[in-house]
Amino acid sequence: MFRTLLGGGLCLLGLQMSREAGATDNETYRIVDVAVAKAATESRSKHWKPAPDGLALEVSGMAFLNDDRLAVAIRKGEVWILDGVYDEPAEQVEYKRFATALHEPLGLLADDGDLLTVQRTELTRLADIDGDDIADEYTTVAKGWGVTGHYHEYAYGPKRDGKGNLWITLNIGLGLNGEQLSRTVTSKQLGYRQGLWRGWGMKVAADGTLDPVCAGMRSPSGLGANAAGDMFYTDQQGNWVATNSLHHLRPGAFFHHVEALASMEQPGSTIHDVENVPSGLPLPRALEVFPQLKAPAVWFPYKKVGQSATDIMLDESNGKFGPFSGQLFVGEFTQAGINRVFLEKVNGEYQGACFPFKLGFASAVLRMVQGSDGSVFVGLTNRGWSSLGDASYGLQRLVWTGDTPFEIKEMRACHDGFELEYTLPVDANTASDVNSYQMKSYTYFYHSTYGSDEIQTQPLVIRSATVAEDGRTVRLEVDGLRPHFVHELDASGVRAHRESR
Repeated sequence: MFRTLLGGGLCLLGLQMSREAGATDNETYRIVDVAVAKAATESRSKHWKPAPDGLALEVSGMAFLNDDRLAVAIRKGEVWILDGVYDEPAEQVEYKRFATALHEPLGLLADDGDLLTVQRTELTRLADIDGDDIADEYTTVAKGWGVTGHYHEYAYGPKRDGKGNLWITLNIGLGLNGEQLSRTVTSKQLGYRQGLWRGWGMKVAADGTLDPVCAGMRSPSGLGANAAGDMFYTDQQGNWVATNSLHHLRPGAFFHHVEALASMEQPGSTIHDVENVPSGLPLPRALEVFPQLKAPAVWFPYKKVGQSATDIMLDESNGKFGPFSGQLFVGEFTQAGINRVFLEKVNGEYQGACFPFKLGFASAVLRMVQGSDGSVFVGLTNRGWSSLGDASYGLQRLVWTGDTPFEIKEMRACHDGFELEYTLPVDANTASDVNSYQMKSYTYFYHSTYGSDEIQTQPLVIRSATVAEDGRTVRLEVDGLRPHFVHELDASGVRAHRESR
C-alpha cells in the first residue's frame, strides 16, 4: 500500500462520535474554570467585568515555569505569574505581576529562566535578576520588521522548532493609508506596499538577526512545531485566504496573501521572480500557474471546523491527555473551541486531516499550553470581536476523564482511498457497511475576495469498507480522488464494538 499526496486535501467532519449513537464526547473531556469573568450576555459584552482581583485576564500568551506556576501574558501589556492553577476548584489562585508596560504581547515562551515575548515592535527578553518574581531587565532580542501604525499589524510568538530555532510571524496591515504608506516598502515588480516583512514567517538567529523564511500570511496568530520538530502556522479567512488553514513553514514557500510580496525584493528574501499573481482561479489551477504558491497541509472548512483558527499545541503528554499523543490541537476563536489535526508527510510534503474536538469554552480560544499532568490550559480573550461563550476573557483548563472517546484517530491517504484508524475497536457490521460513510470533495477560489465558497463539489463513491484484523483499522476504497481538493468524510454511521462500550 502506498500513500497518495493530495496536497492539503484531507478533511474529516461529523466525527464527534461516541460509543452510543447520538451521544457526544462531552463527558470524556471536561472544562474547569481557573479564572473566568462572566459577561452580562451570552456573547461578548461592551462592558467588560474584571475578575475578582481586578485583573482583566485577556490571555495572549502562556508558559509554564519549572515549578508548575503559570506565566500569563495579557493583551493590554502585562505578564502575571499564577500559582494554584491546578487546584479544583481553583479558588485560591495567587497572582503576581511579573512585567508591565509592554505593547500588546501576543506570545510567551520560557527560556533558560527568563521569559520571551513578541511585542508589536520587537522580541523581548524579560529577566528576573534578583529572584523576586518581578522582571528587572527588559532586553531587546530582535527587531527590524516594519510597523506603520496600522492596528492590524500584530506580531506573534516566539515558538521553538525541533532544532531550537526561534520563530515569529507577522500580520499584514489591511488597507494602509495616509502616513502609514510612508512607512512601507514597495515591490517594484508587483506594486504591493506593506511594512517591511509584513506577512512573513521569520527565524531569529542567536545574535538577533532576522531570517525571513516564507511569506503570504494574512493573520498568522497560531505558531507551533509538530512531533517531528517542523514548524507550522495557522491563517484566518479573509482576502486572498479562502478559509482557515494550517501551513508548513519552509524556505521559499508562499501561502496566500499577495501583499506580503511587497518585501520580495528586499535583501534576505527567499521568494523571487513572481512576475504576476493570478486571481479568480480554483486553487488547484492556481497552484499550476503560480509555482511559488504552496497548498496548506490542512484546510479548516468554514463553520464546519471553526471560523478563525488560532494557537497550535502539540500533545506531548504521552497519553495523559487521551489517545491523541503526537497530534496537533488548534484553537478556534469565533466558535470558542479546539480542533484536532493529524498530519502525514508524503514525498517531503505534509497533508492531513482535521477533526472537530471540543466546543463550549467561555470565550474565544486564543492560546493553549499543556500542563505537567497532561491537561490543557486554555487562554481566552475575544478582544471585543464576537465569539461564542458567556465571558469576554479568562483562563480555563481542559481535563481528560480517562474515558476514551470513540473517534477516528488517524486518516491516511492511499492510492485508491483512505485508511482510518479508530481509538477503539469498531463494530464490524457498521464499519464494513459503505452506507455508514458519506464523502465528497471540493476546492476553493484563490482570489482577492474575502474568503471563498466551496466550489467544484463532487460526491465520492465508496466502493468498499474493509475492517482489518486489529479491529481498529478500516480501509475505504474510494473513486474519484483529486489532488489539492478537500475530501470531506462523514463516518457517523460507524459504531464501537459492543465490548469496548
